[in-house]
Amino acid sequence: MFMQKGELEVQLNNKLVQVSGLFEVGSSFTADGNIITSDATFLRLFPERSSDRIEMGLIHLKEGANIQQVKIELASLLSGDMRVLTIEEWAGVEKSYWETGTGIGFIFGLGVVMGFIVGIVIVYQILYSDVSDHLAEYATLKAMGYSDRFLLSILFQEAILLACLGFLPSFLLSIGLYQVTYAATLLPIKMTVERAASVFVMTVVMCTVSGAIAMRKLQTADPADVF
Repeated sequence: MFMQKGELEVQLNNKLVQVSGLFEVGSSFTADGNIITSDATFLRLFPERSSDRIEMGLIHLKEGANIQQVKIELASLLSGDMRVLTIEEWAGVEKSYWETGTGIGFIFGLGVVMGFIVGIVIVYQILYSDVSDHLAEYATLKAMGYSDRFLLSILFQEAILLACLGFLPSFLLSIGLYQVTYAATLLPIKMTVERAASVFVMTVVMCTVSGAIAMRKLQTADPADVF
C-alpha cells in the first residue's frame, strides 16, 4: 500500500500516525516488527512514559560523516550512563544479550553440547562395530609389522570420511530448515559460511574423538588370534 501511494496512515496504540518511510529489520523473539518515531511522536503514542525514560534513540548522520569521530564526540558530551554505539556494535550487544542473558541462548548452547556428545557416542558405536567386524584383518596387519600408529591413522581416516559424508547432507538439510523457519517466524536467520565452517570443524573433532576412543578396541587385535 505504501509503495503504491507513497503514503500510509495507520493506527498505533489507538492513535493515527502517518508512515513516511519503510525499512527492513526483521522480527525478533519478542517483537514481530519495529517502528522508528520522533521523540514527540513516541511520547504521544506512550503518554505514560516521560522524556527522561527513553532507553534508546537513533541519530541519522549526513552522508560522508565520520561515524567513529561523531561517536567519540557524542560520548564526550553525554553523561556516563549513556552509550553511543554504531549499528554493528548495537547488533553485537543484542546478539550477546540473547546468547548470554536469556534462557533462549542457554537452550541453544545446551542443544549444541548435547548434539556434540550424542554424535561422539553414535560415531564411536559405528567405528567400534567396524573394528570388531574386521578385527582379524587388523590383527593380520599387525602380524605383517604395521604399528598401532598406522592402524590408528586408518581409523582416523575412516572417522574423517564419516564426518564429510555426514556433513554434506546435513548442510543441505539445514539450509532448507533455515528457509522453513524464516518463512514461519520471519526471524532473520540464514546459513553463513562462518557457521558452516565452525560446524564442519566441530564435526571433524567429534569424529576424531570417537576414533580415538574406538582405538582401544583396535589395540586388542592380537596376531596370535588369527592363527
